[in-house]
Amino acid sequence: QVQLVESGGGLVQAGGSLRLSCAASGRTFSRYCMGWFRQAPGQEREFVAAIRLSNGGTYYADFVKGRFTISRDNAKNTVYLQMNSLKPEDTAVYYCAADPNYYGSSGDHYDYWGQGTQVTVSS
Repeated sequence: QVQLVESGGGLVQAGGSLRLSCAASGRTFSRYCMGWFRQAPGQEREFVAAIRLSNGGTYYADFVKGRFTISRDNAKNTVYLQMNSLKPEDTAVYYCAADPNYYGSSGDHYDYWGQGTQVTVSS
């Protein structure tokens, strides 16, 4: 059973920073791909960033390039999302996802999901 647990969300002012964490357990994750998605109220889930745990390769949605950074600590089975220069439109529930094979932006292809962590950016 794969478990993903997100943490690090909260309330921050526009221009501020947060670092989200996703701790994974239940498998050997060294070959997994992990992604971050978000969903704002009334909106569809959208891709934010992904990382290959094997080689650290990363992939970002255009709207976060230069502001967000995804990274991993394989020894801790943990993936991070460093979010800088936050904007009110970044307000959403952020979800971590994992898959042993898929590396990309389609949430439908990730097998495992966390419960989400709320990020609220005030103006």
